[in-house]
Amino acid sequence: MSETNGHPGLRLEGEVTIYNAIEIKLRLLETLARAANPEVDLSAVTELDTAGLQLLLLGKQEAARLGKTLRYLNHSPAVVEILDFCNLIGRFGDPVVLVSNP
Repeated sequence: MSETNGHPGLRLEGEVTIYNAIEIKLRLLETLARAANPEVDLSAVTELDTAGLQLLLLGKQEAARLGKTLRYLNHSPAVVEILDFCNLIGRFGDPVVLVSNP
């Protein structure tokens, strides 16, 4: 567990896909268990597939079950792309900065 913006949290990097889903799930659940209201920094995520998307949803559901608030921050272009494609940008309740391509 690390800190994101001075808050307890997690920074995901690289691919968040089926190939590393178990490892990321364990890290996410550990972060939720240890921190009151953790934040997950998504700025360094280079790829997100449906398994990774399920993990993001799981994090929110587990946080709610525990009576905590989980925030996803600094959504990378890869994360924004899949959230937009699946029409889920508003589902998470976290601010997302959309950048237009010139």
